[in-house]
Amino acid sequence: MKIGKKLKMAGICALFFMSFSGCKMVGAEVVVNADHAENEVFKIRDAVCTLPQARVVLTNYQNIYDTMYGIDLWKHGFKDQELENYVKDLTVSRLAQIMAMNYLAQENEIVLTEEEQTKIKEAAGEYYGSLNDAEKEYMQVKQGDIETLYTRYGLANKLYTFLTQGVNDEVSDEEARVMEAEQIFVSDAETAKEVARQLKEGNDFLTVANRYNEDAETEVFFSKNGVESQMAEVVFSLENDEVSEEIKTADGYYFVKCINHYDQEKTDDNKSVILEERRKEAFDDVYQGFLLDLPSEFNEKLWDEVKVEVNQDVTTDSFFQVYEKYCVW
Repeated sequence: MKIGKKLKMAGICALFFMSFSGCKMVGAEVVVNADHAENEVFKIRDAVCTLPQARVVLTNYQNIYDTMYGIDLWKHGFKDQELENYVKDLTVSRLAQIMAMNYLAQENEIVLTEEEQTKIKEAAGEYYGSLNDAEKEYMQVKQGDIETLYTRYGLANKLYTFLTQGVNDEVSDEEARVMEAEQIFVSDAETAKEVARQLKEGNDFLTVANRYNEDAETEVFFSKNGVESQMAEVVFSLENDEVSEEIKTADGYYFVKCINHYDQEKTDDNKSVILEERRKEAFDDVYQGFLLDLPSEFNEKLWDEVKVEVNQDVTTDSFFQVYEKYCVW
């Protein structure tokens, strides 16, 4: 299994990229299209997420995607219903989890200090002050909405730290090891025999790969925690310039040439990934059970009417950056 963006994301705030089950809402009881106020997207117990609050996060996700991939996903033929639904689902899922975490924080008597509340007000003032008139009108947002969002994120952040404080933060070099390699993947046994024959005869690995590799990439990185144990046993026994024999998997057949059996920089990055996976597992052990008795209501009709629109005057994407500047404790 290749790694790439997985390592690049290691330094990003854990709450921003925390994994979800993919559901729009949380809790055992989800009531769709219950009686809502005009701008209520969803409610968890008595806490409400309003349309302006949801639009702030939705708009930032849209513009972050544009920045991350270096192209305008929404103007150059990539805007389809599937992509729009993905970003909208992502928005509601993230906000729903944050609000659910706030209730779990209350049960654990976790509160924000006066100093933290002051930081939140400062962050809200900076972000709201960065918005132009078109952005404020598009999102229909007030500074109080930003303060509410940052307060919820701040409390969720404290809960996450509390629930993961006992996680072992020692990750060995070997556990996190990442190697640079070249690979050939073929799906059938006959082709695998031909590739094996040519490699055994000493043909250049890349030349054979260019002819037979069915994977989109030949140059890859493997992480020890990111491949099946059967494949890892072979791949991570290779030394530099050594070529593996045929590795049979459920998908097909792999041949791997080791270019660098220990990439120091990517290994260090991968340690952060492994540590965050441990923290998430510790968090989920408590959080998933808590969700079972947490009722929620979702205004599906209102959210379906929201569209991801393109507006050249609406470019705000610093909501999470400003939060991290002031409120990661």
